[in-house]
Amino acid sequence: MAEKQPPVSDTNEDGKAGASRRVSESLSSLDYRIPKYPHNIHPALVPGIGIHEQRRRYGVDKIILIVAGALTVAFVIWGVINPASVSEVSSAMYDWTTRNLGWLFNAVATIVLIALLWLGLSKYGKIPLGKDGEKPEFSTFSWVAMLFAAGLGIGVLFWGPSEPLTYFINPPPMTNEPETVGALNRALAQTYYHWGFHAWAMYALVGGAVAYAAYRRGRSLLMSSIFQRLFGKKHSEGLAGQLVDMFAIIATLFGTAAALGIAALQIGEGVVIVSGASDLTNAVLVGIIGVLAVGFVISAVSGVSKGIRYLSNINIVLTVGFVGMVFLLGPTLFLLNLLPTAVMEYFGSMLDMMSRSGSWGPETVAFQSTWTVYYWAWWISWSPFVGIFIARISRGRTIRQFVLGVILIPSSLLFVAYGIMGGAAIWQYREGRPGFSEEVVPSEVLFSMVNNLPFSEWLPWLIMVVLAIFFITAADSASVVMGILTTRGSQNPAKPLVVFWGLVMAGIAVVMLLLGDESALAGLQQLVIITAVPFAIVMLMIIVAWFRELRTDPLTLRSRYAETAVSNAVVDGVDRYGDNFGLQVVEKEPDEGAGADTDSAHDDYTEWYQRTDEDGEPVGFNYETGEWADGWDPETGSVPVQDAQGTSTNLESSGTGDRSV
Repeated sequence: MAEKQPPVSDTNEDGKAGASRRVSESLSSLDYRIPKYPHNIHPALVPGIGIHEQRRRYGVDKIILIVAGALTVAFVIWGVINPASVSEVSSAMYDWTTRNLGWLFNAVATIVLIALLWLGLSKYGKIPLGKDGEKPEFSTFSWVAMLFAAGLGIGVLFWGPSEPLTYFINPPPMTNEPETVGALNRALAQTYYHWGFHAWAMYALVGGAVAYAAYRRGRSLLMSSIFQRLFGKKHSEGLAGQLVDMFAIIATLFGTAAALGIAALQIGEGVVIVSGASDLTNAVLVGIIGVLAVGFVISAVSGVSKGIRYLSNINIVLTVGFVGMVFLLGPTLFLLNLLPTAVMEYFGSMLDMMSRSGSWGPETVAFQSTWTVYYWAWWISWSPFVGIFIARISRGRTIRQFVLGVILIPSSLLFVAYGIMGGAAIWQYREGRPGFSEEVVPSEVLFSMVNNLPFSEWLPWLIMVVLAIFFITAADSASVVMGILTTRGSQNPAKPLVVFWGLVMAGIAVVMLLLGDESALAGLQQLVIITAVPFAIVMLMIIVAWFRELRTDPLTLRSRYAETAVSNAVVDGVDRYGDNFGLQVVEKEPDEGAGADTDSAHDDYTEWYQRTDEDGEPVGFNYETGEWADGWDPETGSVPVQDAQGTSTNLESSGTGDRSV
């Protein structure tokens, strides 16, 4: 590496020509040693491929639509016709799953968090989720704001006050005595455990892997795109990939339906309070879901997506304002003391909470089934939906920025929100305020807490409006994601398809609520846990697939060459010249160069950036100019052709897809 080259003595024109001729002859003599790369570019120099720089043909995947659609529609029909039968079967499956596979959900949550933190802090953290030199699409402030929006939802209002109160009155087995100071701090720590780092690590895994596949490798925004290196292109676009996308659709359907069911429960409780009705019946819940489903259909068909997004942003402001009002109108000093203590308790007891499993006895198994396993299953179910959303907004950021930002920022915000809501509920319970008892009904706690605040007459109306908008926007967004998964990655799936998935999701929410018997939450929890099992395995496979791809990334290859070259050069330079040496690039023998241990012409390094047309046939491409050999234009999605008179026209390509992402 540090070899000195003799100076070129030719100074006249003939000398320059002679030098050029010698260089050309030297290169020609080396042709037999230079591997043949696609488009004559070394894999270490490929800048990456954006999703819209590839050519693909979009359309409804009939196998996915027929299989996933038929299964879920059949389930809804079965649940409506014979809910008792569905309840019996789902209860049996739920008992078997929690008894035999609870460890799987705990293992997935732990492995994903450790793997993502290692990834963010490793050498792979420098790899961008986009092309080399690409700037983030959104400013840091906007990105954080959108992560914040993804982190807040129906759960904040439903579980925020009720879950910590539940743990305070009935602490997790073998922890603290009920209603003690220790139970107070552990209650919030347990809530943080369920909603914090582990949950967002699952979202970050799916979102990061999808973003890498789409914005760095030029593939579709599909779950199956992650597995191209693991399964091979043929299988990732074939049956194996279709199974992954079907599992993602089913997990999203049931996970989002559970959230919609929770929103209906909470809105129903508000209706009871406002109307003065005596009880919340199944008929009322079904009616609420029906009204909200109509609102979703209108939003999906009318094309008012921007308006819905504006409403969603307003919703976040209203939610933050509501939490802030609870902080100011509630026990402010108590909350100021509680919040930092609870966060430290979360960190201090995290390993203990992570270690809880079936070996701790039947009481722990029952607690895990009701709470921890349910939450891990819920986050796994939501990961395709939320993951694709955060992938979309994170283009251009490095893996380190993405992983640490997605895990830490929303978790920190949720710590504050849940600390305020849960702390206020616990304080009111200890003070004996009206509406609180030792039997915690989650859908009632929020309104009981609100009724004890000053100026609270209009707050139930605000809560119901916020929940209704959350319902419509969540159904809209999740239906679009399922439409994407059903149309081979099209970013603008047909509206009838989006409406279909939305209505199926609403139907599943109805069935979930009808299965709950005394507690509607039981039906929600059972089906989320059961349907999340296949995708829990997919999550582990994502880790393997993504990490394998990162090993062959162009930036990884350059870093490996740099490390080898510099290490060899320094040793050689010191050995030959002591302190007085410098580095320069010179040609080495094949077995002595920086890439001596790397077969850079192997398909693992080169196959992914071979450009193809809509039919998968190789097409020439110039990476320096961005020009396709057949003249295809990524902006217009067309190929210029000449008529008989030699006049050029543009022939629309069926593989343009859309350019809305």
